Parts: sequence; C-alpha cells; structure tokens
Amino acid sequence: VRSAAWMVAAGLAGWAALGALGGAAVSPEAAFGMAAPLVAVVCSWLVTARIHAVDPARVTGVMVVGLGTKAVLFAAYVVVMLRVIGVRPVPFVLSFAGFFIALYAMEAYFLRQLFAGAGRSVDRESLSKSDAARRSSREGRRGV
Repeated sequence: VRSAAWMVAAGLAGWAALGALGGAAVSPEAAFGMAAPLVAVVCSWLVTARIHAVDPARVTGVMVVGLGTKAVLFAAYVVVMLRVIGVRPVPFVLSFAGFFIALYAMEAYFLRQLFAGAGRSVDRESLSKSDAARRSSREGRRGV
C-alpha cells in the first residue's frame, strides 16, 4: 500500500506542478492525461504485489493478462477522451505520455524491489494474517 501511495502522490504532485506552470493551457487535459495511467499503475501494483505474496509463480501470467487488458482499456480511454469528451489533443497526449512513462518507471522500481526480496516488507501491511502465515509456511518448507 505504501508503494501505491507513493505513486498516487507522485501523480498528484506532477498534476499540481503542470497546473501551476501551465495554468489554463493544460487544464483539464493534464488531469485527464494523468487519470488513466495512475489508476492503471496503482491497480497493477496492488494486484501484482498481492499475487506475489500468495503465489509468486503466478505473477508472470497475471502480468501478461494485465498488459493485454490495459492495452485495450488505454486505447478505449484515449478514443473516448479525444472523440467523445473532446479534450485538446496536444496537452492531453503529452500529459498522458508523460504520466504513463513516469508512473510505470515508478512501478518498475517497486517491482524490482519486490522481486529482489527487498519488497517483502514494502507492502506487508496490505497482506492479511493468513496470507503472511501461508507465505511463512511455504518459505519454511523451502528452507528459505
């Protein structure tokens, strides 16, 4: 949960900075450009961290399904924003691309920690006691 909070804080700070620097020239497109990448990266992180805690062998499969799902949803989101809502294309696309890159870089950093073992405590508070007990039992059987 801490990692997700950092991603939300970074997204909101970036949006506030864009608003302060660009004013009406980037508003509301900066918020719309931030929304989908932020929701996607937070959901992706929470699902991946949860699956990793319960059954690390399933992480790759879940991430592949998530990639396909996000690709379809992002495409639909961009079409709706540009054609239905009618946001200005340049500020929206620049904001979307910038937030997408920045937030997924953050997720990659947290995933690296998680997969390296340093992340075992990153989101430990988000696990239930039964998940932690199952993981501990599994590690004990493997001799970790």
